[in-house]
Amino acid sequence: MKITVSINLGGYSFNIDEDAYTELKRYLRNLEVHFAGEESSSEILSDIETRLAELFRTKITSYKQVITIDDVRQAISVMGTPEDISDNDHRSAKEKFSSPGYHRMYRDPDNRVIGGVCSGMGAYWDIDPVILRIIFVVLTIAGGMGALIYLILYIVIPEAKTTAQKIEMKGEPVNIHNIKESVKSEFDKVRKNIKL
Repeated sequence: MKITVSINLGGYSFNIDEDAYTELKRYLRNLEVHFAGEESSSEILSDIETRLAELFRTKITSYKQVITIDDVRQAISVMGTPEDISDNDHRSAKEKFSSPGYHRMYRDPDNRVIGGVCSGMGAYWDIDPVILRIIFVVLTIAGGMGALIYLILYIVIPEAKTTAQKIEMKGEPVNIHNIKESVKSEFDKVRKNIKL
């Protein structure tokens, strides 16, 4: 028999074993200490918690309702630890996190002209979205099919709303390094727009 604790992580409620809770709490505290010097530390930690909640939700089934220490350790191995991104060893962060991540197509709300379909497809296939926009314009002029295809894709392809989805759109692994870089990039972009 084990004691379970009810927690709220990333806006979701979970029942978690006491030993798993201790491990998760230690991990989150280490991340908090690691990112304490960052200007956007609260956003980074919030996105990390949201990603952990996504990972935990995949572990919950109709017959398994409690997060175990194995689930927490597996999530930590996916996300990485602060030591993984520290500059103590001589490998770059790109080398440490070189394994590809889950790749999914989303509409890109950050670089959209109309609905983000072309910029999302460009991020997915790693091509310039201008090329895709030109193709859609040519198809529209040549018979109207471009606008119809674009409308169908707009309806079918979901919008990348979370940081994790924006990272998945590019095919990168969703770990603490990529979340940190993404949040810092957005933070710098907002700061730059405010200064203009």
